[in-house]
Amino acid sequence: MKRNKKLLIIAIPVLVVLCALFFYEDVYLAVESQIESIREDQDLKMKMLKKYDYLRYQRPEFEKQLAELRERAKAQSARFVPGEPVSIASANLQALVKGIIIERRGTLTSERISKPEDLEKVPPQQAAVAVPPPGKVQTLKKAAASAGPSRIQVLSVSIDATLPDISALGDILYSIETRTPDLVIKELDVRVRNFREPRDLLIKMDVIGLYEGK
Repeated sequence: MKRNKKLLIIAIPVLVVLCALFFYEDVYLAVESQIESIREDQDLKMKMLKKYDYLRYQRPEFEKQLAELRERAKAQSARFVPGEPVSIASANLQALVKGIIIERRGTLTSERISKPEDLEKVPPQQAAVAVPPPGKVQTLKKAAASAGPSRIQVLSVSIDATLPDISALGDILYSIETRTPDLVIKELDVRVRNFREPRDLLIKMDVIGLYEGK
């Protein structure tokens, strides 16, 4: 009987220790792992919430920048001769120049559309322009450079016309050089029709513009 009591006294602490180990390994550690997982999940959600709050706070600024970029892209596209495909763009350029001359009381005698050329293939000597201010050619080149990897082509039309006086010529040159899309007078030849009555002018001009190929 005494022996059984001694065994019982020894067995109870052992069982308690075993139960404690079992509880620690299978219950406490599992709960601790779940708690740690919940904490990590909460931390992750807090970080996402902070990012969301930041984006929500910055949204008006992002929308403002997006609107500015859209307006900038729209303004940049307006500098190229419109139309698709390139044949339509060339016809639009021709119609634009014709309209400017006719509005200034000019009479057309001849008009031709030249074959479009890739901007990179245009010889450097053809970049010399007699009439427009020096910055206009650079402006066209900047517009082409900022347009990205699109294929930029140079459109050209040749116009022969008769003008009533030098004032009409000045108005035509000003209108071509200051309008959108950007145009450049590459060549200009002016002659007086009758030296005895030097009023009517005969002009030959080549006008170029840029086309943003798709």
